[in-house]
Amino acid sequence: MDSFGLGDVEVTRVVEFETHTRPPATMFTDIGPEVWDDNRSWLAPDHWDPDAGLLMTRMQTFVLRSGGATILVDTGVGNDKSRPATPAFDHRDTDFLARLAAAGVRPEDVDLVVNTHLHADHVGWNTRLVDGNWVPTFPNARYLIPRADHDFWHPDSARRTRPARTAAANANVFDDSVAPVLASGQAVLWEDAYDIDGALRLEYAPGHTPGSSVLTLRSGGESAVFVGDVLHNPVQFIEPDANSCFCEDPLAARVTRRRVLEQAADQGALVFPAHLRGGSGARVRRTGSVYAIQSWAPFEERV
Repeated sequence: MDSFGLGDVEVTRVVEFETHTRPPATMFTDIGPEVWDDNRSWLAPDHWDPDAGLLMTRMQTFVLRSGGATILVDTGVGNDKSRPATPAFDHRDTDFLARLAAAGVRPEDVDLVVNTHLHADHVGWNTRLVDGNWVPTFPNARYLIPRADHDFWHPDSARRTRPARTAAANANVFDDSVAPVLASGQAVLWEDAYDIDGALRLEYAPGHTPGSSVLTLRSGGESAVFVGDVLHNPVQFIEPDANSCFCEDPLAARVTRRRVLEQAADQGALVFPAHLRGGSGARVRRTGSVYAIQSWAPFEERV
């Protein structure tokens, strides 16, 4: 498994699976075909398959070892989950836990689980199916859940006016992947910001969802930011105003994306979106009103 250090924090990437996803014009309605063609040399094949006419995506978890704690950032799609609106996520059967074990992490070793937001592909391994019941996968962990997302996606929420696409894609998710960790008493509902330790801080980054959040790492003069779905595809480095079709609040998502990228460029921080293939993260520099990739994260490319 791929690992490297940032100051006193070890970062490990554990891949659940990768797949083709939507056509570029469906995922990013604000980006014309000329942008993809002009940037084919670095977007293909890791992030876009021009022959298939589809984007590429990866489900992965970042394992952080900091201050003696083992921390998971997002938990992917999970096994056995009913996701009728998203066939690629429906009733998966992957060896993710074996891959996690190969990285030296057993479920009982996990101290914290960070859900950057509560979409289906970020909370799936929060739970697993045991004797017909959904139980927390990580029995000794606290699950850090943004309260704004909890309140938005809770079945009793009054906020029912959600776009049909996101509502369908998130059907069943609260019941099978969030409610069980609430019932077990392992959930921590945080607001605005949450300091994990001296190196790691969670902050709201709304737009993609109301409680969408980013995890900032600062240690030993190094820095990184794990941005969840603030960015889905590296094309958004050069088109930062382009939202995905799953952003709940388009205006807020654009403001957040520009703020996060501006801070990362100014601080020389590595940016880790949840679903990037290739190096899985990038250091960016500002070029006028857009951003260019300066270097990729030092992971080896093996899955």
